[in-house]
Amino acid sequence: MSLRSQKRLWSLIAAGTALLAASGSLAQNAFDSADFLGPPLTVKESALPPDLSAYNMARIRYDSVGGMGEAFYYFEGRVWARWETDFPQAEQNFAQRIGELTRIHAAPTPVVRRLTDPDLGDYPMLFMSDPGYLRFNESEAEALGSYLRNGGFLWVDDFWGDAEWLSFERLMNAALPGVRWQVLGVDHPIFHTVFDIDEMPQIPARSFAEPWGRTDEPPFAHRYPQGSLKQASLRAFIDDEGRLLAIGTHNTDIADGWEREAYGQWYFERFSTLSYRLAVNVMIYVMSH
Repeated sequence: MSLRSQKRLWSLIAAGTALLAASGSLAQNAFDSADFLGPPLTVKESALPPDLSAYNMARIRYDSVGGMGEAFYYFEGRVWARWETDFPQAEQNFAQRIGELTRIHAAPTPVVRRLTDPDLGDYPMLFMSDPGYLRFNESEAEALGSYLRNGGFLWVDDFWGDAEWLSFERLMNAALPGVRWQVLGVDHPIFHTVFDIDEMPQIPARSFAEPWGRTDEPPFAHRYPQGSLKQASLRAFIDDEGRLLAIGTHNTDIADGWEREAYGQWYFERFSTLSYRLAVNVMIYVMSH
């Protein structure tokens, strides 16, 4: 099934979702739930073909420049590569909550793909996290450009400040020469597809979050030069026909709202609910446009 065929199929489901969620009951039941998800499953990088009867989102594995603290970092007793930030628990919780909040059945087992993998077109949405030290080659840029022009969509999350944004912008400039990004204001339909969102949410990593007070992350945690970290934004690359090709949720860590929802009810109520509302809107908008 081609990307465009998959998107036509899921757009029918998305239309029903918007009607259902508009009643408020389904969303309210999920957001009021206190039965937080359990610990993450042990998930290996899956090379199995996707289940095309379910909605599939692939985590993109990429390379990063630098050493410890740049391409890699130490956290919670292990070394993480930048590409695997929030993986796999973010995707597991995302699939669970999307199933509760919509009529969409998301594949429960997260998968990892490279931009150059031949089955990339089986995934209508790609997700990339923490690309502040991203390194890519010509083949990866060409593959991404082909995927996006053929109907695919990329969501990039958890990068803060000027230098980390430029890391991703270079990839997009190589993949789609001439396509420029713009900030989508809260009057854009993506903020009102299912839930009405009147402010772009800023979600800090759990280690920087507070029950009250500021939501931006400290400059020392991010690549220099940081610039301002205070204003979260949704930045979009849009083709000549007005279709969203890729978005970057900048100065915010939306996936941490998914991954860390069970780390305290206050975090769930203050941050995770906002993360899931935006996720539902993005998914429904992208699959129906």
